[in-house]
Amino acid sequence: MALKDILFTNSLPPSAEFLAALAKDTRSGAQKLRQRYEKGLLQEAKRSAAFEARFALEREYWTTHKYIAGVDEVGRGPLAGPVVSAAVILPKDFSVLDVNDSKQLTKHKRDELFLKIIEQAVAVGIGIESAQVIDQVNIYEATRLAMAAAVSQLDIQPTLLLVDAMQVPVEIEQVRLVKGDAKSNSIAAASIVAKVLRDRLMDSYDAVFPGYGFSSNAGYGTNEHLLGLERLGACFIHRRSFAPVSQYLVAQDKN
Repeated sequence: MALKDILFTNSLPPSAEFLAALAKDTRSGAQKLRQRYEKGLLQEAKRSAAFEARFALEREYWTTHKYIAGVDEVGRGPLAGPVVSAAVILPKDFSVLDVNDSKQLTKHKRDELFLKIIEQAVAVGIGIESAQVIDQVNIYEATRLAMAAAVSQLDIQPTLLLVDAMQVPVEIEQVRLVKGDAKSNSIAAASIVAKVLRDRLMDSYDAVFPGYGFSSNAGYGTNEHLLGLERLGACFIHRRSFAPVSQYLVAQDKN
């Protein structure tokens, strides 16, 4: 077996004896391989340290709270579609190192982590408020309603919520964190679940309401979306209280 196969494809880490022999091997290929392996170890150590740092709050509060839920939302800024919130209770032995702020992750990575979160989580709750509700109560209040719904959907009710900046209208103790999805694994997990589910909803809406590019822009005001609004007018999932959607509605009324 080649050296690189021993280091990078074996399911078990290389032995101390093998690494010592590799360090003594003066061939350039062997030394490059050793450096590559050591760089990988350093990167893994950094990932582990960052993960543990994002669990600091949970570990602090687990001393007094058995179940802690992270709560986050996705979709406050788009011109169309619902606002989606998730509440996630993670176990103390949660081990998915790459869980982080969903905005820092690729779509492929979010989809991958979504499955792992669902598999390992103690409980997951989802809250969704439509464009019509957003228009009725405003986006801030609709977001709070979605968060409350997500918490109520949990199979196990937490005694503490870690929330990304918002205040959830439920009678549960809460810790509000600015940019909480980068500070707490529980909030980060909620942000990933909410983002993946909302993106999938927008993909399905793209098939029902073609011409706006919902599958690629998730309802945000891209050029493609604005051109679709100009050409087609607003559809059922557009937020009529949002500019520039409201401007296109005025134009339609005049016609």
